[in-house]
Amino acid sequence: MKDPLVLRGVLAMVAGAGLLTLNDAVSKHLTQHYPIGQVICLRQLAALMFIVPYAVSVTGLGALKVVNRGGQFLRGLLFVAGSGLIVWSLSLLPLSLVTVVLFSSPIFVALLSAPLLGERVDARQWLAIGGGFVGVMLIVRPGGGEFVWAALLPVLAAFTNGFRDAFTRRLSRTESSISVLFWSGFIVMAAGLLTSAFGWQRVDAAGAAWFLAAGLFNACAHFMVIEALRLGRAAIIAPFRYSGLLWAMLVGFLVWDETPDAWVLAGAAVVVASGIYMIRLVAPRA
Repeated sequence: MKDPLVLRGVLAMVAGAGLLTLNDAVSKHLTQHYPIGQVICLRQLAALMFIVPYAVSVTGLGALKVVNRGGQFLRGLLFVAGSGLIVWSLSLLPLSLVTVVLFSSPIFVALLSAPLLGERVDARQWLAIGGGFVGVMLIVRPGGGEFVWAALLPVLAAFTNGFRDAFTRRLSRTESSISVLFWSGFIVMAAGLLTSAFGWQRVDAAGAAWFLAAGLFNACAHFMVIEALRLGRAAIIAPFRYSGLLWAMLVGFLVWDETPDAWVLAGAAVVVASGIYMIRLVAPRA
């Protein structure tokens, strides 16, 4: 890799994937001590504590202006659903399993791009979509036992995130990126706050530190991913996001002594291969 900018982009993407994994790992830890709604709310509050200063100093508060209120609200609701399903998944399942199933969300984006965006999906893309579903089925193994119902949660999360991302492409025609990020985060925080009526736990100093860490990891991860895609072509840079699976396996093993079985590893290989093939098909060649 001779181009130093491309190398920096690859390193930024790997770092971003690692930070996203740390965000999920901290969320998994927090669900062991706090209700899911509280984790969603305070984690997002912490993220906004880093996003707002960025908006003030870099883009200006004018960039938060809403043009399409209905679209912003719908995108926020999809973000609420996806966040809730992910945190619920993390509370019940191994970190690496949740991570690899969530990697199937680009497959759902491609599937939904035709009805939502009017984009054409050709035969090669359908092949990648089919491969991604085969990989997910290898991981979930429907009918494989009482564990299956929980394994469906990250599948629903991946579908919801795919729907959200496909809709975001449509919403970005009128809204700025920072506006979408801020208002979706605000809606998630508000939705999590509503669950306080069902009981929250008191947050001690250690808990507050963990919530701040999750917010910092989340904000920095998104910055690194954006920076990575700015530095190099998506076809080269984007596949390195799948390094998050290696981060998830490492963190899961070191912290929770989790070891993926052969079915999960086989499914992961199929999902990743399908995702990379899809990226190569749709990424710009220039």
